[in-house]
Amino acid sequence: MIEKSEYNLQFRTRTKNLALAVIEAVSLLKYCDALGVIRKQTIRSCTSVAANYRAVCRSRSQKEKFAKLCIVVEEADETVFWLELMIDAGFLKKDDVKDIQKEALEILKVMSDYKHRIKQSIKQSS
Repeated sequence: MIEKSEYNLQFRTRTKNLALAVIEAVSLLKYCDALGVIRKQTIRSCTSVAANYRAVCRSRSQKEKFAKLCIVVEEADETVFWLELMIDAGFLKKDDVKDIQKEALEILKVMSDYKHRIKQSIKQSS
């Protein structure tokens, strides 16, 4: 079983690495107006996942942790959406970002489950 501090460090690293991978992937694309908007949204959402997960690790209460996890889940889902949109629009090739997509989906699933467990914990303590 992974200790809480090890889990936190692992996901702080994974969310930061996801942000870096997304930034690298979308920064290589040629500029156009439509892509500029999507690129900015993608970078904002993936960096928000990393920043807000750091806040989760420093939360002072279960309710504060839950609130930050809600943001992490929402932004992770948005990151998955923007990546799909760039693939569907032809800006990115699916094969070029399949590992990034896989990691974004895995982070989304893990954080969704974590959020659910925290919510249950809050209900039980009320």
